[in-house]
Amino acid sequence: MIIASARTDIAGYLSTLIYIYTLLIIVYIVVQLLFTAGIRPSYSRTTDRVLGFLRDVVEPFLRIFRRLSPRLGGLDLSPMLAIITLYIVNIVVVQGIIS
Repeated sequence: MIIASARTDIAGYLSTLIYIYTLLIIVYIVVQLLFTAGIRPSYSRTTDRVLGFLRDVVEPFLRIFRRLSPRLGGLDLSPMLAIITLYIVNIVVVQGIIS
């Protein structure tokens, strides 16, 4: 009974971690699109640190998919592939831990 509860807790934490990482990828994509559109926030240390954090956390994972995915003109499919991979990992691993 304790093992089942621990498995459920671990699966819940892992699922939440994957969800938060997916949200970070989406926020990073939106920020990059805003930069591409020419919208830049005024410089502040806080903004610089937040953008640096997003870049440092998300970019290494996206780089894996940039090597694998073809470029379609100016369209980068790596964020979509990364989010789909996270979704599949969430389903497979979390369900594997629970059962």
